[in-house]
Amino acid sequence: MEPMTSLPSVAAALRAGDPLPAESVERLCRRIEHDDPGLRAFVPEPGRHERLAAEAAELARRFPEPADRPALFGVAVGIKDVVRVDGLPTHAGSALPPGVLAGPEASLVGRLREAGALVAGKTVTAEFAVLAPGPTRNPHDPAHTPGGSSSGSAAAVAAGLVPLAIGTQTVGSMIRPAAYCGVAGFRPTYGRMPVDGVIPHAPTLDTMGCYATDPAGLALAAAVLCDGWRPVAAAGAPVLGVPVGEYLAQARPDALAVFERTVADLGLTVRRVDPLGDFEAVRHQLRTIIRYELAQVHAELFARFGALYRPETVAAIRHGREIDRADYTAALAAREEFRRRLADVTAEQGVDAWVTPAATGPAPLGLDSTGDAVMSLPWSLAGLPAVSLPAGALGGLPLGLQLVGAEGADERLLAHAAVVGGALAA
Repeated sequence: MEPMTSLPSVAAALRAGDPLPAESVERLCRRIEHDDPGLRAFVPEPGRHERLAAEAAELARRFPEPADRPALFGVAVGIKDVVRVDGLPTHAGSALPPGVLAGPEASLVGRLREAGALVAGKTVTAEFAVLAPGPTRNPHDPAHTPGGSSSGSAAAVAAGLVPLAIGTQTVGSMIRPAAYCGVAGFRPTYGRMPVDGVIPHAPTLDTMGCYATDPAGLALAAAVLCDGWRPVAAAGAPVLGVPVGEYLAQARPDALAVFERTVADLGLTVRRVDPLGDFEAVRHQLRTIIRYELAQVHAELFARFGALYRPETVAAIRHGREIDRADYTAALAAREEFRRRLADVTAEQGVDAWVTPAATGPAPLGLDSTGDAVMSLPWSLAGLPAVSLPAGALGGLPLGLQLVGAEGADERLLAHAAVVGGALAA
């Protein structure tokens, strides 16, 4: 496994001309050719080297002067294979003919290109970003899952293949793989990154996100990817809230013990409160919304190609078909009440960020599951921004610490993540 390199360092070196984009592409393609057959983070692409070499040459031609080069000049980025990229087929981890999933390139990819990034390739996803896992291995132990559904993107950054990768999250598909693979992952407020050109899962929950090695890399990428990004001054010490109760009890006891020690060692003000209320009701609201919308999204495709869908996706779609419209509407209304209550508690308690385990424990053994998304569930239901930071290990596998901010306060959350990340590294 190649050592991970910080995105700001990579970007600064490329803008300065050392290495040149062509040299960087040569190294990238050699690493993918050598390492990815075992890792399987990238979707195979015939002609990858030729495509990237041509794009690198064009980039160098457009920006001959270092002072004129954009923020991500020459940076190689992995793109989850539910995101449309011109010139690359979209399979969404499925056996469906790629032509039926074709469409205009995602505007998020356009933002990356405008910032000078090179698309290293499509990264592996669980089928339609649902449950059926892809072939990607965990870079820390190939016998363990990398998480999902953004498995390939997280693994590609963790393995040092690319310094930046794009994923999506509907429940826990950014935060959990970040934790399992030992990288930093950012899921912004719902709607802060455009989702056009992305194969949907559940449109009222689907959110784009990114992986890097540290909060500084996430901040650099977020400034390019998020609508209306306004960097904030360095944050002071945040007040952290630990959401005690039934939710926190979802974590494995040994992982929870590491979490408690980690939080205590941060040396920050911590307030313990249960902001979530009836957690089983929250779980039911999300499950109702996500399954109903999945069935609606796939109604036409499933009617035509149902025999090509994997069993996990079939079961989820069939469950969604059984949900009444009235129950779905009630779940949406309950979600709005939950969001308001959570925002009120956060303000009343003076909490700058909620802090939780990013996953229930380290990556489970085996590749037949992507793990449990429950630690992301309430925050995704509320549409709140979240960050996972590498935070210790258990049994030789990484653990992650999740920070959750207020709606729309993505810039401040990443500033707080820099503070917490510094304390974790101390």
